[in-house]
Amino acid sequence: MKKWKILTLVVMMTAAWVVTSCSEDDNEVEEYPDWQATNDNFFNHLSDSVKALLAADPSREDWKRIKTWSKSEAVEGSNADYIIAHVISEDDPDATDCPKYTDIASVSYIGRLLPSTSYPYGFVFDQTFDGVYDKEVSASTSFTIGNSTGNSLVDGFATALQNMHRGDRWMVYIPYQLGYGSTENGTIPAFSTLIFDLILLDFWSPGYGE
Repeated sequence: MKKWKILTLVVMMTAAWVVTSCSEDDNEVEEYPDWQATNDNFFNHLSDSVKALLAADPSREDWKRIKTWSKSEAVEGSNADYIIAHVISEDDPDATDCPKYTDIASVSYIGRLLPSTSYPYGFVFDQTFDGVYDKEVSASTSFTIGNSTGNSLVDGFATALQNMHRGDRWMVYIPYQLGYGSTENGTIPAFSTLIFDLILLDFWSPGYGE
């Protein structure tokens, strides 16, 4: 499924929950009405659907429901303990090596929210490239996935990277519990599902080649 088809799916799944509301005091349109409920409903529906899809056909590899790295696999947990990933493409289907928690990852990505009043495809809160991704010209960035004092990335993003291989491109859906939770972060409202078009370009251990 192509990137824009996936985004269209997000729009369709969310449309029933995004309702424009106005302030009684100043008649201003609210950007994120019923935002917590909208995000809870969306992610629970997506996670339950993917769980059922994989239960019906465990051999499928185009959709993934992955437990956060920070919690034990011994307990099923709730939907909020998992990220959902749709595999858009992979350079090497036979690759087995994935980044470790302490590795440095080189990535390209676009991060957006669910559709809201003014943003039918979701507000883009961060990105390394714009428009169509092109490995030859699109910008990238590098960062350590985690460190000795704690995770340097939100749990959901760190979980995705630790399950990807070089060259993989995933559409990653992160519940707010594995993102910024009930706290606003810059332009990201509290209770926001984070959606990343994420490409893992490379990874290495700190100090490699130095």
